[in-house]
Amino acid sequence: MSRLDETWADRPGWWGFLTTVDHKRIAARYIVTVVAMLFLAGMLALDMRLQLSTANGTRMGPQLYDESFSLHGSTMLFLVSVPVMEAMGIWLVPLMLGARNLAFPRLTAFSYWLYFGGVLMLWVPHALGITPDLGWFEYPPLSGPGYAPGHRADIWAQMITFTEVAALSASVNIAATILKMRPPGMTLARMPFFLWAMLIASLMTIFALPAVMLVTSMLIADRLVSTQFFTPAGGGDVLLFQHLFWFFGHPEVYIIFVPAVGFVSAIVEAFSRRPLFGHIAMVLSLLSISVLAFGLWVHHMFAVGLPRLGNDFYTAASMAIALPAGIQIFCWIATIWSGQPRFATPMLWVVGFIATFVIGGLSGIMVASAPLDLQLTDTYFIVAHFHYVLVGGAMFPLFGAFCYWYPKATGRMMSERWGIVAFGLIVGGFNLGFFPMHILGLEGMPRRVYTYGPEMGWGGLNLLATIGAAVSVLGGLVLVGNALLSYWRGAPAGADPWGGPTLEWAAPSPPPPYNFEHTPVVTGIAPLWEHDDLPVMTGLKDDAREVLVTSVVDAIPLYRQHSPAPSIWPLAAAMAVSAMFVGSIFTAWAIVWGMVPVAIGLILWFWPVRGRATSGPLRARGQ
Repeated sequence: MSRLDETWADRPGWWGFLTTVDHKRIAARYIVTVVAMLFLAGMLALDMRLQLSTANGTRMGPQLYDESFSLHGSTMLFLVSVPVMEAMGIWLVPLMLGARNLAFPRLTAFSYWLYFGGVLMLWVPHALGITPDLGWFEYPPLSGPGYAPGHRADIWAQMITFTEVAALSASVNIAATILKMRPPGMTLARMPFFLWAMLIASLMTIFALPAVMLVTSMLIADRLVSTQFFTPAGGGDVLLFQHLFWFFGHPEVYIIFVPAVGFVSAIVEAFSRRPLFGHIAMVLSLLSISVLAFGLWVHHMFAVGLPRLGNDFYTAASMAIALPAGIQIFCWIATIWSGQPRFATPMLWVVGFIATFVIGGLSGIMVASAPLDLQLTDTYFIVAHFHYVLVGGAMFPLFGAFCYWYPKATGRMMSERWGIVAFGLIVGGFNLGFFPMHILGLEGMPRRVYTYGPEMGWGGLNLLATIGAAVSVLGGLVLVGNALLSYWRGAPAGADPWGGPTLEWAAPSPPPPYNFEHTPVVTGIAPLWEHDDLPVMTGLKDDAREVLVTSVVDAIPLYRQHSPAPSIWPLAAAMAVSAMFVGSIFTAWAIVWGMVPVAIGLILWFWPVRGRATSGPLRARGQ
């Protein structure tokens, strides 16, 4: 074992598991947990589809259906979609930057443990029979103290707090790393498009998530200490909840979608064998989406009776956001058209994404019109639309990214044959399952109903949708099985099996704990296509955990920074915060007394260690 291995390696056994700050190991935990949540949420969705596959279904009653619907939606939106995108960023960003770790390694560990606390906050009560049952949005007054006794609504609200604090922690970490730890020469103009996507998504998260944390805390206060934020009799307003919730809720769609745009761009670039067409236009389109996304939330509220002039404004803004999305699609098509495309499994997922997302985007433009939305709101047309956008627009690129970077993470190649089978089953089953829902919505089938009568004539299309859902689940099992078998039996992968242009492909597969022996020096936007022998900068110690800090705009080396060692205190702090959050749904005093262990955990987390030198010469070597 080299000195770098000794310096950056975790301790063996359970202590190393609990204390690690290696971004790759923490991201892998995120992904494994997300896959488990995706499986459970998928089983709930299939169960609901079986209930609706025939008229007057008897598989579940209204209470069980409400619980399944609420658990499925909350899991997918808060425990799968956002966390998995951040997990990919946690894994990839340091490798794409030629860095040895993220800017705040212990914050990475804290974010995962708190996210895992959110998982337990939702699913342990479900096992105990106290599942939230008011949907994934929990609008008051139904979620207020007068209509929702017990703690089901409190559990949902505090689960939001868990996951959003975790997401904010990860986003601050990713943004700081991209801005301050780029390798020498990687100016903002030379930054790979994926890094732009992760930076923009992280900044959107920082601005959007406080709104939903605030609104759920206000809901808990109404229920626990009798405040009147959402109680009209006490001067509150139930629409205030919707405004704050959707001010987060609509940007969240793009917080999920923007990293997916980064995945697609990286795959298209590598498999077309040419730099991304219109790089500047793509970056500007992402920036446009990030700004417009914060001005659209009211199009979720067209049916609540707001002034018509306001509805007109939000209709125009909702349609305007389709323009930058269209620019992205045309740039991808131009890249493929002008390159030498190779349609391996990751590229197939890109094709599936483009076709599916265009359908979702067109239906989105339809419901952006307030008069039409008034007719379609709360029907299965909306269910079809947002699944085409979220699954087709986020999950399909995610599956492609998983196949693309799997060799880098494991050192093994996935089976192309089984990859194509999984792609065909998932994409085919998805369209078979969700496209009929457009027709069901146009025929008037309401969403969030647990049964319907045979006289409505919806049975055939619902049965078709159920068959499609089952086919998609089968495809997901094939994809996971392919990954597991390939981990042990897959063909060995070299450092760059796809011929990718970005820095992560310069590291060994799988990367060592320290990622890179020396910091790469970048001279262009596709460094591995520009140099046979990548230039590097030396000067970081091999007997101490050090990372390079550079300037924000031009990535000029500034100084060496000590990188924190593994520690148990992020876990301890997350447990203290979790205890405070859980206790607060029973008594407000839990916030007061809970701050004591939280403060102790944070003090010990940041307690300084003497004798750490963080300065020294930096030297360039190579071309």
